[in-house]
Formats: sequence, C-alpha cells, structure tokens
Amino acid sequence: MTVPGDGEPPASLDLTPAEWGLWQAFRNGSTHDLSSGDPEEDDPNGRRPWGPGRQVRARVVALLLLDGPPPQPGRVTALKLTGARVTGTLDLAGGAVGPFVELRGCRFDREVVLPEARFSTLRLVGCRIPRLEAARLQTEGDLHLPRCTVHRGIRLTDARVGTDLLINQLVVERDRKGRSIVADGISVGQDFQAELIESHGELSLRGAQIGVSLSLRGSRLSNPQGRRALNAPQLTVERTLYMTAAGVGGSPFATGTTPPYGLNTPPYGTTPRDGMLVRPFECVGGIRLDDGRFGDALDFDRARFELDSGQELSMRRIQTPELRFLCERPQRGRVVLSGAKVVNLVDRAESWPGPGGLAMAGFSYECLIPRGRFPLPERLEWVAAATPEYAPEPYEQLSNALRTSGEDTHARVALLAKQRRRRETLPLAGKVWGYLQDWTVAYGYRPGRAAVWMAFLWAVGALFFSRATPQPVSKEGAPHWDPALYTLDLLLPVINLGQDTSWKWDTLHQWASVVMILLGWMLATTVAAGASRLLRRN
Repeated sequence: MTVPGDGEPPASLDLTPAEWGLWQAFRNGSTHDLSSGDPEEDDPNGRRPWGPGRQVRARVVALLLLDGPPPQPGRVTALKLTGARVTGTLDLAGGAVGPFVELRGCRFDREVVLPEARFSTLRLVGCRIPRLEAARLQTEGDLHLPRCTVHRGIRLTDARVGTDLLINQLVVERDRKGRSIVADGISVGQDFQAELIESHGELSLRGAQIGVSLSLRGSRLSNPQGRRALNAPQLTVERTLYMTAAGVGGSPFATGTTPPYGLNTPPYGTTPRDGMLVRPFECVGGIRLDDGRFGDALDFDRARFELDSGQELSMRRIQTPELRFLCERPQRGRVVLSGAKVVNLVDRAESWPGPGGLAMAGFSYECLIPRGRFPLPERLEWVAAATPEYAPEPYEQLSNALRTSGEDTHARVALLAKQRRRRETLPLAGKVWGYLQDWTVAYGYRPGRAAVWMAFLWAVGALFFSRATPQPVSKEGAPHWDPALYTLDLLLPVINLGQDTSWKWDTLHQWASVVMILLGWMLATTVAAGASRLLRRN
C-alpha cells in the first residue's frame, strides 16, 4: 500500500485518533506518548486493561515502517511510540526498514515477526511481547530489548547486529521446545550485554561471534527441566565473557536506564560501595562452553552454579589468556576443563569441587594466580580430585606452572606426589621398590637424602666394625686396619679402596659386611634412578 504523495494516510486505513497522532509523530520524528502517567496503570505487564485510546494496529505500524509518508520539511522520519497496545501481528519479515524505531512500554497482543528484516536501529524497551521471531535479522546499528518480558521465547538465529546488542533486565520464558533464547550463529559487532536478565529455559548461543565483550553480570539462567541452561559451544568473544556479580543498588539500572557499557563491579576481594546490593550470576542447570575462544578472559567471579548430578559446567578445549575461576563451589555436577588452554589461571581453593566433581585431562595453564590462601597441599588435593585414576599429566602441568613462577621446590614436590600416586597402581614388587626410592632419595627429587643415608650407614658400620679386629688375608702387604675406611669401601659399589678384600671375619661380621654391600648397591641404584628421572624431566 502506498500513501498519497502529500503524506496523508490512505482513506481506507480509517485511522483512530491514537493512530493519527502516531502518523504525524512519525513524519516529525517525535515521540508519540499514549501513557497515562500512572506507573501502575502504564505497566505493560500489569492487569489493568488499556482501552481504545491506547490501541494502535500492527498494520499501521508496518505501513509506516515499510512504506511510510515522507518527513516534514527539515525533519527525519522515526517511529517512536510509548505506552501503546499494538493489536494484531506485527509482521515485517523480509522488509527493509529505514527509519529509526523505538517502542517503549508497549503491549503486543501477538508475536513480533521480523525474520530477514533489515533495520538501521531497533529498540524495544520495557515492552511485553508474546514471542519475538527474528531469525537472520540485520541491523546497521543497535538492537535493544532491555526490560522486556517475552513469554514464549526469542529467536535470533544467524542474526547480524552491527554494533551493540542490549537485553539487560530482560525476562524471557521458554518456547515449546524448552528454549528461552535461540541465537545460534548470531554476530554482534561490538558488545552483547545481557546483564540482570532472567532466562527460564535454554539460552542457546552455539557458534555466536561477539566483537567485544559478552556480559551476563547478575543474570539468572534457569532450566531445571532440561540438560543445560546455557548452551554455547564454539562461542567466540573477542574480549571477555563475564558471568559475574552485578551491583544493583545505586547502579544506573536502578533508574531504569541502560548503561552503554554495563556495570563496573568491584575488583577482586574488595567490598562493594555502601548501599550497593550485589546480585551474583546464578545458573540452575548445566553450562556448555566447549571449544570457545575468549580474547581476554573468562570470568566467573562470585558466580553460583546449581547443577544436578548429571549436569556439567563444561569448558572442554576452550582457549583464553585468563580463566578467573572465583565462583562458589558447585555442590553437585562436574566442572570439566579437559583439553582447555589457559595462560593465567586465577582461582580460589574454595571454588573447586571435591573428588569426582572435576575433570581436567589435557588442561594446560602457564601461570597460577591464587586469590586468597591456596597452599601446595591443597593444590595437590585439587589435582587428585580431578584424577580418580592415576594420570601423570595434571601433576606435570602443575609442576611446570610452579617452575614458571619460580617455585622450584614446590615444583619438585608436585612431581614427587606424582610418583607416590603412581606407586599405588604398581604390583607388590613395584610398590616395595617405590617405597625404597621414596625413603632414600624421594624418587630423586631430594638428592640430599642420599648423603644423609650414606653418612648414617658409614657411621653405624664404622662403629660396629671398630669393636673387633679382623685377621688379614695375607700378612704380607696387608693395609693398616681402619674401620671407617673399611665401611666406606663396602658401601661404595664401584670404587675399590683395597679394604674389603684384605680382611677375614668371623660369621657375624662377615654377614654384616654383606649387608653393607647390599645397602650400598641399593642406595646407589636409587640415586641413579632418581638422577635419570631428573635428566629426562629436564
């Protein structure tokens, strides 16, 4: 339908006063406000009915946006509508919308249909929408849905948002398939802000690409009836994914505005400002971030995860310069980091789950940055919790990270813990040999023990053999009897000092000599095994 050349509406439209006012406001680029001024009555989610004086047909809105009248001289057309009830289905599928669009505090009787539509900027603020269908939607500028209530889900599959996507304080219910927001393959040029939202169903972001940051600060994702509350494999965020707490009291959200760059939460370990209510990120249901790429960081500061026994916080094969695992400890479910690659691991001892709740086979990190007290024994328990069955990689990874931080002593302790854990899997003979290496030289990681054992055996042997005088084997050329030198010759398996073969003993002292020789060989063998292990590690 084409409007007359003078900008007047077609007579067949039979515009109501509310629609006539919207028509004129569109040509002027001004806001058409149909609200009453009473907050309770103007609440789009309230029970009070909105009469004919506040009703605008979706057909009229579509006509204005797709084939509207020209602007008044010196003005730019824009559709700015506040406090209206939009009747019928607003269907702009496949259309190209040039004017700026902003609807505030409106009620939609039926779903909004925008598949493959193209906008400059689209803002739906504080509206009640039965469902938003916008697959392959394109915007040159922003797409805003803050403080909206959507009852049967949102579909943004393969949408393209030129700048920012803002859905702060959105409340969205599940669709027929149990999904709240389906945005698989969406591309956002700059920030995707989803702060303080309430999602009742699965939020799906498979293969999404975010140009700057994705913020879920203070949001609550709930899908207790499904497997996951957030399903975002192969998600790419050029900077940081925030699943952290948000300050509510005293924040810009308290006045109903949408800040352009989200909330600045207090730094780690600091106390929020007086009067600020901190709302944590909460997730009831599993999270899947497998194969994700995060350019700056993945942040879980003060997050809460409520998982069932079969659900996971899955981060398989993710890559990020920094993982901030500073959440509350999940009581059930599993945290999976298998194959993940991280440069800095920022964590707290209280954040990690216990045995059976952590899997990190192939998890690599370069530097450990603990927040608060995280001593080495607890760090070793952290590794043990992730390996119900013995695996050497987690211990070697911990040792490498400790050595990178300049903690060589702790690095050796980690490798010693690996050998002790390995010993538990060996047969009886291997366990005996392992205990011997552990007691003597700590598997080669404490070489100073060899000198202590050698000195102890030397002193005991010298004292024992000094209480008797042996008979020389040959009276000609027999060396001077020296019990200390004789004991040392017994203990050293390769070096010959000419003492052990020059004397004859009675039975008791002869067996004592054999014991010293065996102990010397055992000590030398364990030292050699430990040294070879150290050389292989280096």
